[in-house]
Amino acid sequence: MSESADPQHVNRHGLGPHVVGQRVVVRRVLRGETGPSGGPAMTDTLGVCLSWAGGTCVLQAEDGTTTAIPTADIVSGKPVPPRPATRQRVSPVEAQRRALALWPDLQTEPLGDWLLRHSPTSTARRANSVLALGPSGVADDHDRVVAFYAARTGRPIAAVLPDSAEEALFRSHGWATESGDAPTLFQIAGVAAARRAVSAPAPEAEYDEDGDLVTVRIEGARGVAAYADDWVGFRGIEVEPARRREGLGVAVMAALLEWGAERGATTAYLQVLADNAPAIALYERLGFTTHHTYRYLAAPPQVTSD
Repeated sequence: MSESADPQHVNRHGLGPHVVGQRVVVRRVLRGETGPSGGPAMTDTLGVCLSWAGGTCVLQAEDGTTTAIPTADIVSGKPVPPRPATRQRVSPVEAQRRALALWPDLQTEPLGDWLLRHSPTSTARRANSVLALGPSGVADDHDRVVAFYAARTGRPIAAVLPDSAEEALFRSHGWATESGDAPTLFQIAGVAAARRAVSAPAPEAEYDEDGDLVTVRIEGARGVAAYADDWVGFRGIEVEPARRREGLGVAVMAALLEWGAERGATTAYLQVLADNAPAIALYERLGFTTHHTYRYLAAPPQVTSD
């Protein structure tokens, strides 16, 4: 009877030929070695199962090395989820800092581990709010945020992670959801995969470039992209109301992705409100997934008038 037909061989430890191609963790006996308790020594091996035949399981580790394990030595094991892509392991703070490239004239000032952001030419919240995605480490952080924006925009705004200590801090001072908007999704995708998902080639478009920033226009739609450190980000993807449902949003994305790919970008990112179902559906078709969610809080009027 072959291994694939032997139910006991599979059920004894939950592994078998059916896990070929999957990422698994295997616990096995180290023959001839004694463990701390005096019994047989054991070790765990993690990798993708390349083969399961002839009484041997072959696993390939992340670094490319392979290990041949006699199936008779396997004590237990199970499939494990694939390791997240490197881009998914980037922290929310690092992802947000990469997105600063979308505003070339952005003025920033550290406040401990927070980042005060202000653009003299844009009213966008992303360019005029404090990035507070963790403890600041500064005792008077709230008062300094209020003072910074009172002297510039007149309206202090903070970007925080939902249900975080930072959100609780600002709400304790009377801050509320800015404009009543839904949370914002920071989404990322692989550039190569997103380009493959675009069914049509990038259209003829007008490219207005300024260094590593570009505004792309096609008839009825536009969008902005910025490149930095092999990431390309998008903002301001707009389609004229009368031209919606014509595929222009995809056309703009195709042009922006092409522009980013030409500069060597491997990761793409964008930010979209969580209640913008049509836009989210478009981005999901291109392979974008949510990296993290955040929301904007604004100070009450009496705070800024003191």
